[in-house]
Amino acid sequence: MLLTHILGDCYHCKGQDCFGNISVRHDHILRGCNRCKHTTTVWLPEIRKKVLYLDQFFFSGAFRGGDPRFVEAADRVKRAAHLQLLVAPYSSIHEDETHQWRGYKDFNKVDLLAFIKAVSRGSEFQRDYHVETTQVTKAWGAYLKCERPEYVFDTYDAIEGALHQWDDYYRIDVGGYFKDVELARALKRQAVDELIDLFDHWRVSTRTFEQDVAREMLDSARIYLDSYITMVNRIIQGDVKAFLDSPIVTQVVQQMLHWLPKDQPLDERLACCAKFFTSDHFLQVPNLWITARMFATLKSMVKRGAYSKPEDARRRLNGVFEDIKHISLYAPYCDAFFMDQPMADLVRQPNVDLQGRYDVRIFSLNNLTEFFDWIDELEKSMSDEHKLGINAAYPERPQFQS
Repeated sequence: MLLTHILGDCYHCKGQDCFGNISVRHDHILRGCNRCKHTTTVWLPEIRKKVLYLDQFFFSGAFRGGDPRFVEAADRVKRAAHLQLLVAPYSSIHEDETHQWRGYKDFNKVDLLAFIKAVSRGSEFQRDYHVETTQVTKAWGAYLKCERPEYVFDTYDAIEGALHQWDDYYRIDVGGYFKDVELARALKRQAVDELIDLFDHWRVSTRTFEQDVAREMLDSARIYLDSYITMVNRIIQGDVKAFLDSPIVTQVVQQMLHWLPKDQPLDERLACCAKFFTSDHFLQVPNLWITARMFATLKSMVKRGAYSKPEDARRRLNGVFEDIKHISLYAPYCDAFFMDQPMADLVRQPNVDLQGRYDVRIFSLNNLTEFFDWIDELEKSMSDEHKLGINAAYPERPQFQS
């Protein structure tokens, strides 16, 4: 029997310094003796952790070490996570952006990615395409059943892992990264350059905000349908690679078709899908709702004079596509989201109002004091039972007086 923390003598066999904590298992501590093998259970109180998304801007700022504000924020997050008050899940987007940061691996002798995974406490956001597909197909199911168009959230559609359970002492991590980092960097630069090139056209555009949102939603629907139809045509022409190298968005329509009668002609089933893409159910899909309004709002800001200097725009919007992607996918499932200042300014605009619509607190360097206050309030709200549970489960760092 492996003891993680020795607490003292065994009350069962009277052996000395052989009794202690073995593990923390969701809602209880398993304790035992490594001599007589006697075990006992200590039950822990129910907890509800807040979900906090920390974007790459936060982690990079903390690890560069030049800004003490980020260092303090990271320390407070680590303490709150240890106290079982919050969890900051890890996502595939964290991994992608970390590997694109040159020199991340040995910056200040610390592995940034390992730090990100450590504060996640073993919880992880589902892959971006999984969340997107889940949202669209859930809306599709509600549409077919003639249910209300408002999207119904389930945290576990986006986050895997035991959110509201006590952390064990160990977690399993599977390493390895197989994407082409240099290609990703090049495509990122190209995408931002192409976006900034559009700004002159945006400044003279006469389309309204509502028209821009409608155009974004129409483009999303077109991508889903066109990608699937292209794959089907390749298959008809005998291209056996179509299943392997078609864009992953083809899975959206492919899954939608499984909901329809198999004996119904494909063109009729696709027509039904196309009708859904013009419905209120589709317009309420959170990822698409947020993305459309963030881009339309960015365009409105440019028309009002923002980002008038290309080099400044390129610096401030360097990660705009990744930022919009992770905000639109994950923010609705979070209690709080720490993002960089340009994105925080964008989502606070009245036409987006991310906090008002999805009840997620928005934090950045502009309101860092509010972020600290939010974390402090979490700790102040701890019950006496919770504090005793911390002392019992994690005796290596007791936090509170009994």
